[in-house]
Amino acid sequence: MAINPEMLPVQKASELKIQPQEESWLIQQLWGRAAVGIIGGSPKTCKSWLGLDMAVSIASATPCLGRFAVQARGPTLVYLAEDALSMVRARLDGLCEHRRLDIRGLDLHVITAPSLRLDRQRDRQRLKATLVQLKPRMLLLDPLVRLHQLDENSAADISKLLGFLRELQRTFDTAIVLVHHASKKHRAQPGQALRGSSDLHAFGDSNAYLAHKQNQLILTLEHRAAKAPDPITLELVSTPEGEHTHLEVRSEISPEPSATLSERALLVLHNASKPLSRKCLRESLKVNNQRLGNALQALEKQQLLVHTARGWAPVRSSGQGLGEEGTNQLTDTAGAGRAQGLEAAQCPFPF
Repeated sequence: MAINPEMLPVQKASELKIQPQEESWLIQQLWGRAAVGIIGGSPKTCKSWLGLDMAVSIASATPCLGRFAVQARGPTLVYLAEDALSMVRARLDGLCEHRRLDIRGLDLHVITAPSLRLDRQRDRQRLKATLVQLKPRMLLLDPLVRLHQLDENSAADISKLLGFLRELQRTFDTAIVLVHHASKKHRAQPGQALRGSSDLHAFGDSNAYLAHKQNQLILTLEHRAAKAPDPITLELVSTPEGEHTHLEVRSEISPEPSATLSERALLVLHNASKPLSRKCLRESLKVNNQRLGNALQALEKQQLLVHTARGWAPVRSSGQGLGEEGTNQLTDTAGAGRAQGLEAAQCPFPF
């Protein structure tokens, strides 16, 4: 077909490029490649922690939240309008130390401007110039309310702002993650609780919602072009000294009430990603110190646990913890079900 210069560009459907399935994700099951969307939730639901976890994961090609694989390593760019730069550095250092990463080796960049207003032409131009230079795979903007002085309830105002962000996504082939607050009103769908215009919910290719439910932090995901995983329980954790703070998938394993303290301790330790201190175990198991000490000593005598400089850990058949047979025996005994792939509950960090 002859193309008239006055026409819009047109291509036959059969000639459109097919994207391989493995290239459709930026973070497997969590965020689409070059997807725009929102991390939403009420205050103190760890929205910024999730955004920074995503940024570190992409810059290092390490699993986000310890579970969601990153398809390809690449540069990331973040702007946190409500946190001092020293606080941003401290948070990133904690995430990197938890994963044993050297922050100096990451292609991770922080916008240090005191303000960024996406309703101002000058700031838009400067943001575009920054994207031209860095070519990030993901841009994190946190929070949306600090990025403009528009009426969030005005569909006309918000659509213009979101249109600019969609333009950035298509021009630079980058994922854009907006952190945004939810209202206090309960809605059937988490996205409907986002504060302001309903265009914010409709905007997202991938969205992540965080909410406290019955003292648990629940992550709910949704995607425009893919099935979302079931809601996930998260926990903000750190070492007993308050270091290496990070979000982590909480263990879904729950032993039967008839399980002994020794069985419960073994189960927690087996599903931990690293050795745990006695204090961490005591808080996780909600048991007094003497009872826990007696149980740990008994398990150590049975050569089921080892006490290292970093804490308590299960002894596998390879010398590092329980083997597959021991895993099956333990989870069957405790009535906890499948253990594979689940992270351990660790010391809770106050929200």
